[in-house]
Amino acid sequence: MNVSIVTPEGELYNEEVTSVIVHSDKNGSYEILRDHLPIVSTIDTGYVRLANENITVYVVIINGVLENHYNKITVIAQDAYVGRSKEKAFENLEKIRKSRVEDNKKRNIELMKAEQELMEQIRKSKAGSNK
Repeated sequence: MNVSIVTPEGELYNEEVTSVIVHSDKNGSYEILRDHLPIVSTIDTGYVRLANENITVYVVIINGVLENHYNKITVIAQDAYVGRSKEKAFENLEKIRKSRVEDNKKRNIELMKAEQELMEQIRKSKAGSNK
């Protein structure tokens, strides 16, 4: 079976696997094996366990949709993070989320400073006044 996992940032995973276990906090767990009936399901927060003869990886999924159609499995997710274990995948998720929060804080501070500068320049130039 071919599994493709994509996020808004691009394709994260595209490999052949022999087994897929899907876990969603709201929808529970199920396994997909070769020639499984077609299925479409949502993954609120959860993971996909991907295994072949040589390796098993976990991909944490945030807000995703999974489709299985004739041994082609596609996951489209808002966010996805890979790890060698479920725990490592969730650790990667937390690291990236913390980094994003810090980046957003910095951008918000820079935006507030720029807005204050602009307001000061408008005040100094008396733009918008009737005089």
